[in-house]
Amino acid sequence: MRFDVVTIGSTTRDAFFKTNFKVVRYPKTPTGKAYLIPLGEKIGVEEVYFTLGGNAANASVTFARQGYKTAVFTKVGNDVAGGEVRRRLKKEGIETKFIAASGLPTAYSVLLLQNGERTILSYHGAIDEFSLKNVDWKKLKARWWYVSLPGESYKLLSKLLAAAKRQKVSVALNPSFKHLSEGRRELIRSLKDISFLVVNEGEAAELTGISFKKEAAVFKKLDALTPGIVAVTSGPKGVTVSDGRFIYKAGTFKEKKLVDRTGAGDAFGSGFVAGLLRKNETCKVKGVCNTKNIEYAIRLASANAAAAVEKLGATEGLLTKRDFDVSPRFKSMKILKKKTAI
Repeated sequence: MRFDVVTIGSTTRDAFFKTNFKVVRYPKTPTGKAYLIPLGEKIGVEEVYFTLGGNAANASVTFARQGYKTAVFTKVGNDVAGGEVRRRLKKEGIETKFIAASGLPTAYSVLLLQNGERTILSYHGAIDEFSLKNVDWKKLKARWWYVSLPGESYKLLSKLLAAAKRQKVSVALNPSFKHLSEGRRELIRSLKDISFLVVNEGEAAELTGISFKKEAAVFKKLDALTPGIVAVTSGPKGVTVSDGRFIYKAGTFKEKKLVDRTGAGDAFGSGFVAGLLRKNETCKVKGVCNTKNIEYAIRLASANAAAAVEKLGATEGLLTKRDFDVSPRFKSMKILKKKTAI
C-alpha cells in the first residue's frame, strides 16, 4: 500500500484546564508574568477537555480531513491514554498500524488556559523512546513524509532522508527545538534533501545564525541551503515563503474567536503540504514551482491555522476539504510576491 502522507514524530494526550488564576509580575519569564498558585491548596478550574496533541497526530488529522490516505508513525504507551490516541486517530480514518507501543506511559501535556494564552506542563514518556532504528521504510512508502523528530531521533535524520531518496518520497520538515539546538550542523547539511521546511521566526534565526530583523539575509541563506520551499511563520503577523525564485508574503485570516493557539504551527505546515498535494506540486521539475500552486498552499495553510485556533485543542478545528472549498471566508487573501535577491 502506498500512502499519500505518513506523518513521523510525536503524539500526546492533551488535557486542557481552563483557569482563572491571579497573574502577577515576574521578570524572570519571557512575558514578565506568572500565575500565582498557593502551595498545598486545592484549586478548582472552570473547564476540563481532553484531546490529541503532538505534531505527528496534529498533522495526520489535517491530511486525513483533506481527503488523503494518511498513516502516522509514532510511539505511545501501552496504557489507557495510548488506547484513546489510537481510537481517535482511527476515527479520523488514519492508519495506526505503525504506532509502536512503549513500556513508558503515553506522552502527556496539561495546558492551563487563560484569556487566550496557555502554559504547558509536559511529560515526554513514550515519545522519548521513539526511534528510527530498524525501520522498514518500504512499508512507509508515500508521496510525502511530514517529519518533526522528537527526543534523540533527530540524530537519524540523514538515514530517513536517504530512505526517502531511494523511494522518491518528498520530505516536509518542521525541526524540533532540540534538533535546532543540538543537531544544527547535521540539519544544515540535510537541507539539500528537504522539499519543504517550515519554521517560525526564532527558529529561522537559530538555524541561520542571523537575526530575523535581517529577513532578506535569512532567506538568502536558507535559499542557498535548500532547493525546496521555505516557510517562516510569524504568528498573528502571517508568513513569508520562498520557493527560491520568489518571496511571498501573506497575513492571516482573522479568526472568528481566538480560543486556543495550540497547534497553529502544525496546522499551517500540514495545511501547506496538503495544498501542494492538491495541486500535485513538488517543485522538483527543473527546480521551478508554479507560483499559483504556492499561493494556493499558503491560502489553505493559513485557513487551516485560523480554523485551528477557533477551537479548543490542536485538532478540533482543522478543516475538511469541503470546509475549505465552500467557505467564502477562505476564497482569497492578499499575497505579495517579489523576486528573491539571489
